[in-house]
Amino acid sequence: MSKTKKNEFRPDDFVVYPAHGVGRIVSIEEQEVAGLRLEMFVISFDKDKMTLRVPTSRATEIGMRSLSSPDLIDRALETLKGKARVKRAMWSRRAQEYDQKINSGDLMSIAEVVRDLHRNDDQREQSYSERQLYEAALDRLTREVAAVSGLDEGAAQKRVEEVLLSRAA
Repeated sequence: MSKTKKNEFRPDDFVVYPAHGVGRIVSIEEQEVAGLRLEMFVISFDKDKMTLRVPTSRATEIGMRSLSSPDLIDRALETLKGKARVKRAMWSRRAQEYDQKINSGDLMSIAEVVRDLHRNDDQREQSYSERQLYEAALDRLTREVAAVSGLDEGAAQKRVEEVLLSRAA
């Protein structure tokens, strides 16, 4: 990991930050923190109206990554077609695992959460916390599908929902 991070990410690149999803690198700037000069990626998350500064030296260590390949997007969408694998553990434990998967930034893990928590109209209603986790995972998934596919978020969400509904048919 001695490769310089400057070569890996450039301004205007889309990146995935594990805890926040897809953002765009606005610039790379130097900033003084606690008497040290640090080079920082300035990442903008437009949907959340948030700007994040990440030290360039720690970006990979933190888990920041480039967008997934179109092939990985297809595999994630294929995962959505599978049968939900709901463990028979207490909800609080499952919720914790789902939350960890969502915040891992791993697209396949996020797709698994969407698959497991998706409910069709004929199934029982979701609890509030279940719906919150589902919507968070769905949002992360659709934002990455949109960024990789060059679609707007609405079209990406429609694509993901079509895949989810096709499994029910």
